[in-house]
Parts: sequence; structure tokens; C-alpha cells
Amino acid sequence: MLEYKAPVRDIKFVMQELLDCESHYQHLGYQDASIDMVDAIIGEAAKLTEKVIAPLNQIGDQQGCSWNDGVVTTPDGFKAAYKQYVDGGWPTLSQSAEFGGQGLPHSLNITIAELFSAANHSFAMYPGLSHGALATIEAHASDVQKQQFMPKLVEGTWTGTMCLTEPHCGTDLGMLRTKAEIYDDGSYSISGTKIFISAGEHDLSDNIVHIVIARIPGAPQGNKGISLFIVPKFNVNNDGSISDRNGVSCGSIEHKMGINANATCVINFDGAKGYLIGEENRGLKCMFTFMNAARIGVANEGIAAAEASFQGALAYAKDRLQMRSISGIKNPDGAADPIIVHPDVRRMLLTQKSIAEGGRALVSYLAQLVDIGHAEQDEAIKADAETKLALLTPIAKAFLSELGFECTSHGVQIFGGHGFIKEWGMEQLMRDTKISCLYEGTTGIQALDLLARKIIGSKGEILKPFVNDMTMFCQENFDNPDMAEFIKPIMAYAKEWRDITLAIGAKAQKNLDEIGGASVDYLMYSGYVTLAFFWAKMAKVAQDKLAAGTNDSAFYQAKINTAQFFIQRMLPRAKGHAACIENGVDSMMALNSEDFVF
Repeated sequence: MLEYKAPVRDIKFVMQELLDCESHYQHLGYQDASIDMVDAIIGEAAKLTEKVIAPLNQIGDQQGCSWNDGVVTTPDGFKAAYKQYVDGGWPTLSQSAEFGGQGLPHSLNITIAELFSAANHSFAMYPGLSHGALATIEAHASDVQKQQFMPKLVEGTWTGTMCLTEPHCGTDLGMLRTKAEIYDDGSYSISGTKIFISAGEHDLSDNIVHIVIARIPGAPQGNKGISLFIVPKFNVNNDGSISDRNGVSCGSIEHKMGINANATCVINFDGAKGYLIGEENRGLKCMFTFMNAARIGVANEGIAAAEASFQGALAYAKDRLQMRSISGIKNPDGAADPIIVHPDVRRMLLTQKSIAEGGRALVSYLAQLVDIGHAEQDEAIKADAETKLALLTPIAKAFLSELGFECTSHGVQIFGGHGFIKEWGMEQLMRDTKISCLYEGTTGIQALDLLARKIIGSKGEILKPFVNDMTMFCQENFDNPDMAEFIKPIMAYAKEWRDITLAIGAKAQKNLDEIGGASVDYLMYSGYVTLAFFWAKMAKVAQDKLAAGTNDSAFYQAKINTAQFFIQRMLPRAKGHAACIENGVDSMMALNSEDFVF
């Protein structure tokens, strides 16, 4: 069984030394977010995740959730752990003080969310989607709706879901059939079936608030006719108190590959009372508030998976004796050497470490951009942050979920046959993590969003602010010989990133399928280059700390060594993606559909 330890030292490095969260918070007016306060919150979160949440991970996988006539029961210990989570005030951390929240920065909350996800992915998903529901209601709902629903959602005694897809439509939400018919009092009758609803029914909270897309009769077809509604499990009075049961029921729970302790539900709406959020037929735009928050959360899950698999694999690799090192005996008193001495095991461990720590830097940076969007007064700074966030969110979601899954595969591999059996927990990590590549938009959907809608749609303009930051960092450190091994490749890749973008745009003018053919390779290329930039920045911080003198030299030297590994062994993967893009779409589309045979 895995024993998770919160990576507190690395979290503090990213927040305080790399991203200077103290200055960031003070500038934005988060006066309560002092370093002492941040350290205390992270420390308490570490205790809760290590001692309460992580021990339930394997139990939850073994027991799963049970369904009986619409009632879902979570595994042993989950209800008590969730009560402890709520009693500790964790749901309120970054929520508005107006509705009972603590008003702390989003970037602090996303850091804490990583710990919960790494400790127990299934558990973390129960409160996880509530943050997106809250963001959507706060941004788009009426004042009456906010007063009805937000206080209990903020408190955590109610939870939220996102109800998008249906059995027949998958990602193509314009095909939805769920109907919303207006009542005389202005509320709506919602009827239809939604599938794959994470935490759609459970026994942890007093009420579940579903955020649902549906079509009002007479609305335009496709995405232009989608409206958004609040549909609670129990009806809610104007003062926020619970009334009678609404026409919402759980038809079944899915039997899944992983995250067995989280109830993934079929939810039926049978004339359920719902409340329109925002304007009619503008629901998908409102829903993107939820989806963008969720996508950063999924990127965080990729980091969590890489971290948890690294911790398990590292402990095993130091202890497991197998064979002798090809360069000479390293453990003369033992029957064999520990497997950590073998280069291929080091390759897998460093892949895990470089993705976990590099991804943590990227997601923490994205979370600070969200802080800026919430609290910055300078509109130009806010616009710059929103542009970078729009570019990097699909990259982070898809790249880190894919690489997080790869890291769990390495974890199984390092354990060998022991990794394939349930006792050690490594195969559970792999099963639990695959979903992160799928929900909130698959890797292919994220790639199309990035390349078609954002890059091509903006004629490349959206790329410029972030690449300019990369270029400026390289120029500032160009004459530093200690940074040359990082700066030179990053400058070359930054130029190539721009060139590839222009080349795809030119090809697309002749054949639009070139966009779809290049999209995933383009996103993965972008991911490797982006993480290389953050590793270069971390290497610079580590070099400065070592030059100034420190009692933590081993930590900073490891940062530099891991940065070197990423630049030398991970970043070259981008060249393969670049070659695929250059080779174009023709070979993908050459076969007619009927020629695909088996």
C-alpha cells in the first residue's frame, strides 16, 4: 500500500521562491495570505491528506460505491472524512467572504487540491466540482440565486456537479435532448437524462446542486440553442433552506476502470424544477466558466498522479534488490544492488519527478493568472493574464493528464510484477488516472480548442505574450554561462514554435484537415516547450540559492539535475511531434472509411 507524503518542501519552493507568492498576494490585496498563513494552511492540509484521506484510497477502490433503488452509499470512512473536511473549513478557502468563504487566493486553493487528489483521487472529486459550480453561479446567476445556493455550497454541506453529456451525444453537446419548459413563476421544468456525472449522487452532503445544460423549446439547433440551469436534488426556498425532493434521481452508477470510490452516475431529470442561469441560449458560454476551472483542476490531477507514482516507485527502487550494476557493485554487503542504481530505472523515476515538479510550477503559474483575473485593478495586466490563461489551459489539461498517466505506467514498470497486482497500489493509480485524459474534453478536443479556435482563430496572436516572456527570460540570462545549457535550446524551440504555427496556418488554407491532423502533436509539442521554460526558471532560482549559500544544497542541486534531465531527455520528444506535423495529414486520410478492415 502506498504511503503518501505531501511534497511540502517543493510546494513552498514553487509558491515562494519561483513565483514569489508573497508579493503577488500583497499586490492583489490578499492581505491575509501572509507567508506564515500560507505555510500553516499547507501544513494542516498535509496532515489531513496524509492521516485521514490517503488511508481511505485503497479501501475505496476495493469497496467502491453501492447503488440501491436510487440511493448511493460511499465506501467506509468517506462520510466521516468528508465531515472532517467540511468542519475544517477547507471548502471555504478561496470562496467569496460575502457568502461565507475565507476570501483567500485561488492559487492557494489549487495547491491544496493537488494534495487531496494525490492522496485519494476518488475522494477529491466529491468536493472538486463544487468549485466550478460556485464559479459559474457567482459569475452568471442572479443575486437571488446566489443567496439561495452559494452559502451552503461554499460551506461544503451541499456539493455541486456539472451535467453536460447524454447517451447519444458525447462531446457534441449541440445534439443534446434534455428539455427545459418554462413555468408561470419563471422557473423551468427540466426533463432528460445525463450520463457520466461525477459525484452525481452520494451520501456525503445534504443537497446536490446540478448545473445542467438543456434546450428550451423553439431554441436554435446546435450549440447556439443551449441554455444553462441550476437544478437541485432537493428544492430550495428563497431563504436557502431545503424544501421537498425535486424530480432528480440516480438511475444507476457506472462500473468503471478506476476512481471506483467516486459515484459516476446516470442522472434522470423528470420534470425537475430548474432555474435559468444568465440568458436563454447563452448557456454554453456560461458553462465555459465551469469547464475552464475544471480543466485546470484536471491538469492538477496529472501532477498529483505523477507525484504519487513517483513517491511509491522511489521508495521501492531504493529498497528492491535486483541484479548488479553494469558499472560495478554498489551494494557489496547485499545479494544484489538496489534497482535505483540502474540507468533505466533512473530514467523512469526522473520522468516522474520532472513531470510532477515541472507541472506543479506550470499549474501554480496558471492559478496565479486566475488570481489576477479575480483581483487585478489594471485592465491591461488582467487582459494579458487572460490571454496567457486561454493559451495555456488546454495545454496544461491535456499534456499533464497524458504525462501523468505515463508516469503511473512507469510506476507499475518499476515495481515489475509487483506493480501489476493490487497490493502495492500502483495499478490503482494507473486505472484512476486514465480518466483525466478523457473528461472535461479529451486530449483531441483540447488540441482542437488550442490550435483551431485559439491559435488559428487569433491568427497566432494569442501565442505572442507567453512566447515573449520566454524570449525575455532567455535574453536576460543569455550571458550567464551557467544557464547556457537551458537558454540555447529554449530560444531555438521558441522560434520553432512560431515557425510551426505559421506553417500549419499556411497548410490549412489549402486543406482544413491539416488542423485536425496536426492538433495533438502541436499541443504535445507546446507542452514540452512550456515545461522546459519553467524548468529553466527553476534552475535559475536554484543556482542563485546555491551561489548565495544555503543549508538546503541537496534540494537545489536536485532541481538543477532534474532540469538538465528534462532539457536533455524529455524536451527532444518535441522534435518527433514537429516531424509528424511537418509530414502532414495525407497518410491519415488516404484510406476510405470502408477500407478500414480487420
